[in-house]
Amino acid sequence: MSRLGKKPVQMSEKVKAEFRNGVLEVEGPGGKLLQTIVNDKINIKINNGTILVEAMGCSREHNMLHGLTRGLVVNMVEGVSKGFKKELEVIGLGYKANIENGVKLILFVGFSHSVNLQIPSTVKVTTAVTPDKNTLITVTGIDKYEVGAFASKIRAVKPPEPYKGFGIRYLGEKIIRKAGKAAAGSGKK
Repeated sequence: MSRLGKKPVQMSEKVKAEFRNGVLEVEGPGGKLLQTIVNDKINIKINNGTILVEAMGCSREHNMLHGLTRGLVVNMVEGVSKGFKKELEVIGLGYKANIENGVKLILFVGFSHSVNLQIPSTVKVTTAVTPDKNTLITVTGIDKYEVGAFASKIRAVKPPEPYKGFGIRYLGEKIIRKAGKAAAGSGKK
């Protein structure tokens, strides 16, 4: 059996869960999430503020689904109680980001045109200017997958380049920098 899958998931008093007809519904202060579990290899039991995921067999596939399902349940419980957040920095001369009408993220990142991204209804996006005059984009939501996917989509518009580090990166992300031509030309002859 999956070692992580065997551990019960603890819920706070504010979080309610229900499992009916292969659908797990978790509701809390942040909102409501649904997860379809139609596979007959996994069963979910809810009692006394805990969710227990059970594998219905001992094969390798049962073990994989056991751990995966428990991981999804943990993310659902954490999402509806605390939520998830990803922060991205927009670094570069003249690089900035704006939000238009709360539904569109407009990025100015060194192209001849602005890049417009439609903000999904499942996430909330805010922008702010840091003391270093860089733009900070914050993506928040209750669904971990949606938050991570939209943050990845923003970063993919202009990933950080290795020479000066200009582009969009996650807050605290380390960029491996390369030496430019000046450093390469100062070697031995």
